[in-house]
Amino acid sequence: MGSGTSSCVPETHGTITEIPMITLHTWTTPNGRKVSIMLEELGIAYQVNAVNLGKNEQFAPKFLAISPNNKIPAITDHLTDGSSLSVFESGAILTYLAEKHGRFLDASGPARYKQLEWLNWQVGGLGPMLGQLGFFEKFSKEKSELASRRFIAEAGRLMLVMEAALSRNHHLAGDAYSIADIAAYPWVVTANTFLADVLSKHMAAKAALQDWFARVGARPAVQRGMAIPAV
Repeated sequence: MGSGTSSCVPETHGTITEIPMITLHTWTTPNGRKVSIMLEELGIAYQVNAVNLGKNEQFAPKFLAISPNNKIPAITDHLTDGSSLSVFESGAILTYLAEKHGRFLDASGPARYKQLEWLNWQVGGLGPMLGQLGFFEKFSKEKSELASRRFIAEAGRLMLVMEAALSRNHHLAGDAYSIADIAAYPWVVTANTFLADVLSKHMAAKAALQDWFARVGARPAVQRGMAIPAV
């Protein structure tokens, strides 16, 4: 498997029915796994370029030319006319892939905007709040009781928001599985695993959320996407 700075040929995934391909620049984080899940759901050919955050490969000039915010994920779409298009930010990537392939995002109408609402809810709320909680609870040598209380409470509130939505609908944005569910799922995995010691009580007794979590997690494409990159 390639890395952000190596010259190895990246590992290929998906159903290889077309050339050119997409290159996914990613690492083992919830944001990265949103895009690998999406690519697996679409069943299209793609290559994985593992960008090892532990080795600061996200700061390599070659990667910064693709993702100027030095964050994963990013994709490079090698187009049929010989050109390429790079897209960074997970929400933008999911929208781009959904529109290009006509799946997991309605083309128009109210359903489309509900799906985009919940995608942006995840990008602007669930991900950042759990990310900050992970920093203060797991990574920071300096502990802050105020920060911990703040982010645990906000994570709990967001779980309640999901529970209310999923009590009304089969999926976050309605009956259809969409990019909103794809975006949220890896972060709920994090709440159930990496952050379980501080969030277990907020996940408990939420029947609709737990049902959604089990249904989405049972999808074969989701399981494959959660295992990428294999490091």
